[in-house]
Amino acid sequence: MRRSPSGRPDLPVKGEAGYTLTEMLVVIGIIGLIAAVLTPGLMGQMGRARSKAAQLQLETLSTAVEIFQADVGRYPSEAEGLRALASDPGLEGWTGPYARDSRLLKDPWGNEVRYALRDEGRGYRLESLGADGAVGGKGAARDLKAPAE
Repeated sequence: MRRSPSGRPDLPVKGEAGYTLTEMLVVIGIIGLIAAVLTPGLMGQMGRARSKAAQLQLETLSTAVEIFQADVGRYPSEAEGLRALASDPGLEGWTGPYARDSRLLKDPWGNEVRYALRDEGRGYRLESLGADGAVGGKGAARDLKAPAE
């Protein structure tokens, strides 16, 4: 657009080039088509990334549980749960916090990480139910567990 000597834009002169409504609608339509093609792929990537992050988080919590066990002499009870990793449960030998942030106790989908003792207190299981928050599932909705069996 031309500017007048005063620095203000001049009004368009008849016959000057500009965009028509039709041209603008075509461009918006093309952008919409590109977004429609790319969005499903990006959403799939997000689901896979969250699943990988959840598995890494479970492994980090598993390490924290093992350090708790080395310090205290036992795994956290089911009543104490994973909260015993983030705040002092009043146990002798506790030198935590073992989980630096209580947000680590929730999976990337906002669900609590499940903790259960096994083998009469000689083992434990950490579990995330995945994106759907229900037992079972495939892809991003699959259940994740630690430690590996």
